[in-house]
Amino acid sequence: MSKKFVQNKYNPGDVVYAKVNPSLKLVIRRYIDQIYFCKVQEDPERKELVYFERELVEDPVIEEINRRKRTES
Repeated sequence: MSKKFVQNKYNPGDVVYAKVNPSLKLVIRRYIDQIYFCKVQEDPERKELVYFERELVEDPVIEEINRRKRTES
């Protein structure tokens, strides 16, 4: 029996929300050393925001879209 080891929950391009500001849509840009670097979806020129995985949440509707994007690529 083998277990699949998944290090990160979100992939680049996934849309997520921060727990501290759930009204702000974030797009995962990259994942390095257990830290997610995110861009604000409505303002891509804004500085990147940095979060740990435990600080991010997904909208159930967006979660399904993200899952489909992962299986396509």
